[in-house]
Amino acid sequence: MNEEKANPKAQTPFILASASARRRELLVELLDDYQVTIAKVEELSSHPGGPLGLVEANARLKAQAVSLENQDAWVLGADTLVALGDEVFGKPVDMDDAFAMLRRLSGQTHRVSTGLCLIRSSAGFEETRVATSEVTFRELNDSVIREYLNAVNPLDKAGGYAIQTRGEMIVERFAGSRSNVIGLPLELLGDWLRDLGLIV
Repeated sequence: MNEEKANPKAQTPFILASASARRRELLVELLDDYQVTIAKVEELSSHPGGPLGLVEANARLKAQAVSLENQDAWVLGADTLVALGDEVFGKPVDMDDAFAMLRRLSGQTHRVSTGLCLIRSSAGFEETRVATSEVTFRELNDSVIREYLNAVNPLDKAGGYAIQTRGEMIVERFAGSRSNVIGLPLELLGDWLRDLGLIV
């Protein structure tokens, strides 16, 4: 086992409450041993706290749903969305929606926020945190958008794009955590888990 990621509380299960393959791949960089349980919840589409309140609330919904059946485990819920001002871009419903999202984001700087909620019910522990990065798109014409959508499946991605897959076609620059844009802010999460003694 990699000592950098060794979990000194390995007797306590750690569960990622997410269906995202990208989050699973990223979490491996912090934890050697964790389980995945997909939360069966209906996510909120709006929140009075705006985009940051929305990702926080949806992360909490996922973590709480899985924690109900796993009271003694550490359960991590996560939710990522793209926002241009207060306009929120979740996962596109179809390719036309993805096309419209990329056209709307063309030439603009938007924010990508990921809400994290960590719960261990038996210990009375529940906390939420949010990481935000900024991404600036190139000016995209319709042919570039079509080419990008032919190369990348946008339907399971907030905003209809993935910075890690052919990102050079559409992204001019970004500021902040790259892993956050992918779906799991490793810098924030790593510091948090170290503070709790879950990783060393």
